[in-house]
Amino acid sequence: MSSQTNGTASPKRVGVVGASGYTGTELLRLIHGHPGLELAAATGDSKAGTKIADLYPSLAAAYGDRQYEAFTPELIDGLDLVFVGLPHGISMSVVPHMRGRVGHIVDLGSDFRLHDKTLYPEWYKAEHTAPELLDEFVYGLPELFRDKISGAELIAATGCNAGASIFALAPLLEAGAIEGDGIIINLITGVSGAGRPPKENTTFCTVDENVTAYALLSHRHTPEIEQALHERTGVEANVLFTPHLAPMNRGIISTCYGRPAQDGLTSDDALQILADFYADEPFMVVDERSPSTKAVTGSNSVHLTARVDERTGHVMVISVLDNLMKGASGMAVQNANLALGLDETMGLSSIGVYP
Repeated sequence: MSSQTNGTASPKRVGVVGASGYTGTELLRLIHGHPGLELAAATGDSKAGTKIADLYPSLAAAYGDRQYEAFTPELIDGLDLVFVGLPHGISMSVVPHMRGRVGHIVDLGSDFRLHDKTLYPEWYKAEHTAPELLDEFVYGLPELFRDKISGAELIAATGCNAGASIFALAPLLEAGAIEGDGIIINLITGVSGAGRPPKENTTFCTVDENVTAYALLSHRHTPEIEQALHERTGVEANVLFTPHLAPMNRGIISTCYGRPAQDGLTSDDALQILADFYADEPFMVVDERSPSTKAVTGSNSVHLTARVDERTGHVMVISVLDNLMKGASGMAVQNANLALGLDETMGLSSIGVYP
């Protein structure tokens, strides 16, 4: 890793807590190629003492004999920023002990995304153990909340399912083009979104040649979507969100339906609203063509399109993103760049890997 950033400053020293999962692995890959960041700590308690390259040979050229470490608060003392990639329910018990030891914290989990502590028992079936921090965390969706994220100490990076849906809906709600009530989101996601540890519903024989809808009427990202849409647009959105698990490694496609709030709204109008909203965003692509998940694989980009169906009276918006990049680790790095005062696009690609 170079000791220079833009030829003048030393790189920021960062840590990844929970580096042995898929999002942690993607963070390790991105950090190695980031001219402004230097990896100082990579923890994975269940894999402590294991070589990173033994678990993920794809990282062998970057990390050689480096091993995962067991987490202790002292390990991150004085770091400029720490990424937290722990399962839900764990971050809320760890982050309070990190605060004050590091400059910035970017949490990739859902422990600090919701402002209302009463929503956690309802949607996550558990009380929040650090509710005093909920209002201190900034919601980490740069394209919508950039000003709040810049320089922030505590950032709760947006979830993959939520991000794909919010990107599609926010422009049309803000423009008053669709109603807030009765929004329907049908989303398809790849298996890596379920994490690295094996589960009965994510084994090869269960997933292969199979598509399954899950968390019917109760998916945890529902209140996150509604909260972010209201915070940005002022509209009280009411969302029916149904995710589907598909036999692909990575990727998300979110197809969103709403009722027009304007007479005479056309497909060209809807596309123009998206294009205007994201006109200056380096990772957003608005196009008439129907987006595909493979087009964004390995990138930090979101591809969007829209249609207005006069026959049924619906507006349809489709967005795709890579759930491990723009949906998780790429989003986290983009947030970190803003928090640390670096160029927001540093270390991130807008171009996918194909085929």
